[in-house]
Amino acid sequence: MEHANILDYKRLELKKVDGINEDIIALLERTIQGSEGGMRWTIHNISEKANAYGDSLYFLALYKKSSLMGVVGLCRRKIQSCGSEYDSTYLRYLAIQSAFQTVRAPGGKGERLSHVEEGFKHNLLSMFRGPHQTPDHDPAQPDRPHIMYAYIESMNERSKNLIHQAGYEYIRSFLTVAFSRFSPRKDRKVTLLEPEKQNEMSALLAGQYSNYCFYTDAFSFYRNKYYVKRKGSEIIAGVCAIPAEYRVVNVPGVWGWMIMKVLPATPFFRRLFNPGKFRYLVLSAIYCRKGYEDHLPDLFEAVCAEEGYHTALTWLDDHSDLYETLRTNRRMGMLNRLLNAKPGLVYASFSGITESEKERFYESPAYISGFDFS
Repeated sequence: MEHANILDYKRLELKKVDGINEDIIALLERTIQGSEGGMRWTIHNISEKANAYGDSLYFLALYKKSSLMGVVGLCRRKIQSCGSEYDSTYLRYLAIQSAFQTVRAPGGKGERLSHVEEGFKHNLLSMFRGPHQTPDHDPAQPDRPHIMYAYIESMNERSKNLIHQAGYEYIRSFLTVAFSRFSPRKDRKVTLLEPEKQNEMSALLAGQYSNYCFYTDAFSFYRNKYYVKRKGSEIIAGVCAIPAEYRVVNVPGVWGWMIMKVLPATPFFRRLFNPGKFRYLVLSAIYCRKGYEDHLPDLFEAVCAEEGYHTALTWLDDHSDLYETLRTNRRMGMLNRLLNAKPGLVYASFSGITESEKERFYESPAYISGFDFS
């Protein structure tokens, strides 16, 4: 695995790491995600998902005295935005919150070191402002249009402050939608999509999300776990099912206390949510032919039954038609009625893109890749 020094400043080093290694996995698995006062959790099975990005993912790893203090993953991908294709870099696996924490005595060496660290931090943030600053930029194409973007929790002031300093702009917001069944049932009309039908399904998905921004089909058929529901020979609904597991540390508020402490003690609710080992399916690349929206809960239930899960989550632009369809559907299950998730925010930095092109990103719903949350 290649390591290349990018910055070397006093006791601080920044290295480009191609792919994920054991040190990065250990740091990410012990990092508590989320914000103070909001839902907080740790992620399991990071290695499998990170490796699935393949050569498109690399890390900027921050070291202090040779100890790994923080990382951020940069994932290169093509995205479709309202009919136009762009090169993009998606920021994932952000864990740098403690990288610059130092005990400082007034007027002493620690105070002088803070100026060093602030300068280093400035150089680090500059790498996220545009593709020409990143370690893998192509100097032969300095003006090629490029978008760098990230998902940030609305209550996570630390991450928002960091991304603001890097020059990113707020674009769109999205919300979590849950599906649950105590005893999910199979449906003979719901089957796995045949591999030879994936091109056909890709065309259906591209058509459905043609007026979206940030659309990517990179993981639409992850592990060949794309399920479809048919009417006759026609596909009327489809979804990719991606298994995921969290350890939930905290859910705020009175309902949070109920969900964390009281309801898991009941046998039936424990099927839906167990804080110590919250197993769920990520519903990604959702497709629904117009007029068949009420079939989506049936599809989700059958997929949960086939995969052996009781709960599924997806993330949708909160001003999209698909979000309105699922939000108002009364058959999404108990957990969706209890869920009171705060919005997620899409931030982006644009390079080589005209103002009229940028407007489309503000005005069009954002596609939120479920794989990026698994």
